[in-house]
Amino acid sequence: MIRETVSALLACLVSFVLCAVAYPAVVWGLAQLAFPDQAEGSLIYDHDRTVIGSELIAQPFASDRYFQPRPSAVDYKADAAGGSNLGTKNPDLRKKIVERVEALKASPERPVPVDLVTASGSGLDPDISPEAAEYQVGRVAAARQIPEAQVRELLGRAIDHSGAIIGAPPRVNVLKLNLALDGVHTSE
Repeated sequence: MIRETVSALLACLVSFVLCAVAYPAVVWGLAQLAFPDQAEGSLIYDHDRTVIGSELIAQPFASDRYFQPRPSAVDYKADAAGGSNLGTKNPDLRKKIVERVEALKASPERPVPVDLVTASGSGLDPDISPEAAEYQVGRVAAARQIPEAQVRELLGRAIDHSGAIIGAPPRVNVLKLNLALDGVHTSE
């Protein structure tokens, strides 16, 4: 009986080492070799090598001096990623969208791009459409007291036309655009 118990415990230990140590270590090592930037979280650093954020995860910006990302159903918490799970006919979703549209001071002549009032499926999408960024140019330029043309120039450089999927729509990474804005503003 002791022999069977020892065999069972040994099998558990070997399984644990293989599944919880060896396999993750091999996957981590291969990721470090093949995709070192992505394996470390696609982090963005400042000039002092302090982590500012990740180019793959949205973060909120409270000031009018910054472009705003898509709304988040999970308050931009990466450990709680998820959408709102509200259907298109749900009155709560409609109420949230109306509140967001009103907060953006939309008008019939200038409708709000849909990605500024609806959360993405993950709630953490770091990108917005060029139209959503263009919608915010006037507010950002006024808050920074710089010409709209200067903000549009930075926006034009920030539009990413490449995509992992062929035919993917152009997008703007909000964190990268805001960092570019800070570089322009602080250099003046």
